[in-house]
Amino acid sequence: MSKKSASDQSETGALRVKRIAAVLILVFAVLAAAFAYQHHGLRLVLSSAKTGKVYARFPVRESDTFSVGFVHSVNKSPVTDYYEIRDDGIYVVKTVYYGFGAGVQTELEEGQKLEYGSDGSMIITGFDRRMDDLVYFVGTVSDHVLTLENGEQVSLRDLCGRNAMVRFALE
Repeated sequence: MSKKSASDQSETGALRVKRIAAVLILVFAVLAAAFAYQHHGLRLVLSSAKTGKVYARFPVRESDTFSVGFVHSVNKSPVTDYYEIRDDGIYVVKTVYYGFGAGVQTELEEGQKLEYGSDGSMIITGFDRRMDDLVYFVGTVSDHVLTLENGEQVSLRDLCGRNAMVRFALE
């Protein structure tokens, strides 16, 4: 039985330290990925408000915005509602419309501001209200279109069908 020389033992010790360092680096990388997923792995979920069937999931991050645009069923003019993703939910932040009528805001609440766009739109900001139960009823006459932060547009009529009651939530 031969004895290992001091240099062989030194190399074995150095190899052991390298292996331990590699394992620690791997563990930290996995933990960092899990942390990043937990904090940036949010999804905007569209589901049936009646059955709970999930229509789609879209990856989102905190501070992302999305909008839902449609033609108002009563005054027949475009309306777009804007929302922001926050750590504790979905917040309505702005609405843009082009004509008064039943179902659109006619008075400002405290903290809200009305501005007019160059295209004749009326823009109300300052809502800052969490939407605990955000549901849209997809029309039969006109479509509802979801526009995501990245510019992707999704027809809710194509995705969910006419007359669908679509719930927006975070997971």
